[in-house]
Amino acid sequence: MLRAKEKQAIKLEFKEKLTAFVKTLESHISSSDRQWTVKGFIDIYKSIFTISSDTKILSKILEIHLFPKILQFAETNDLKIVLAEHQNYYPDISFVSSRDESIKFALDLKTTYRLPDNPEFYNGFTLGSHGQYFVDRSSRKNIQFPYSQYLGHFCLGIIYTRCARSDIQETRVHKLSELTSIVSVIKDFQFFVREKWEIASDSRGSWNTANIGSVFKISDILGGNGVFKNLGEKWFDEYWMNYGKITLPRAGNKKITRLKDFLIYRGKDPSLAVPVARPRKA
Repeated sequence: MLRAKEKQAIKLEFKEKLTAFVKTLESHISSSDRQWTVKGFIDIYKSIFTISSDTKILSKILEIHLFPKILQFAETNDLKIVLAEHQNYYPDISFVSSRDESIKFALDLKTTYRLPDNPEFYNGFTLGSHGQYFVDRSSRKNIQFPYSQYLGHFCLGIIYTRCARSDIQETRVHKLSELTSIVSVIKDFQFFVREKWEIASDSRGSWNTANIGSVFKISDILGGNGVFKNLGEKWFDEYWMNYGKITLPRAGNKKITRLKDFLIYRGKDPSLAVPVARPRKA
């Protein structure tokens, strides 16, 4: 059985390799003018139809586009890939060592776009549930392997710019000879790899589900400047395990949904919580 120091060393090595790998991905999906090399979809009559700018469609096509490279990364590093069995399972990809199946890493693929009126920020995303499998680390509910079996939980993110709708000819059918002249729906890709806790906020990512939210500023994402930066993964785990469960009698039995309140409750300096920069409202 691996000791804590051995697990940490293995995780650090994996993170370094994954970070180096991600730096090679932009050239795989971008042309020389930084447009997406995917221009549309083609039928048997060689007619090309423009891709919708719908974020869910773009996300899935980007995943398909990148998957051969991810598979290559796994093979190079003696890892097996286990894909999520169901759409709502965490994570998207589980890396399992071919030599020691106790060594597992979770990887979620996240795609999002820069805000057109405030390009220093992006449209936020979620970092997985803080529900049953997060609280009960032995649970198999909605997760490929129990949470505790993963040595690290990573996010591979893609930030892009959406092209102006006026530049996209959505209703036009293109010929194959026009392929290189078609304007891509997205461009200017920026890739990053971070552990979930490094880019987490202390707020939910969606109000109708128990999802952990991310920070919003692109430089904070790239630099790993999440709200838990000064505290570490242990405090990230404890906060989100207890999110909305602890009440503050002195505040009218208000439930704790802010990291500063949680730190005060635990007798910790609340200034250790890194403030979350948010985009200005239009």
